[in-house]
Amino acid sequence: MAASLSSLVRRTITTAVRNASSSGGGAHAHDGGYKQWKMVSILVAMPAIALCMANAILSEHEHRPDFVAYEHLRLRNKRFPWGDGKKSLFHNTHSNALPEGYEDEEH
Repeated sequence: MAASLSSLVRRTITTAVRNASSSGGGAHAHDGGYKQWKMVSILVAMPAIALCMANAILSEHEHRPDFVAYEHLRLRNKRFPWGDGKKSLFHNTHSNALPEGYEDEEH
């Protein structure tokens, strides 16, 4: 396995060196590639980002699941060093439950 891997690497390096020397080498060997990637960025990446943003903004908010007090979830072995010690640093009252349940529900 190691011998075949090393021979593959050797062949790849040798082929790359031959191709670079036969194409003229130098600083002008790859001058056309930036145009292709610029067009890919404009025509593919930008619309994809716009679609993802529209989906995030326009999508309806998901209904949160009902609280079930599983004993293996929301463990608090020691208190957090901020606030009341029950909430994580990035706590969201709508989507993150405490060990007793959601904050805005009746217990």
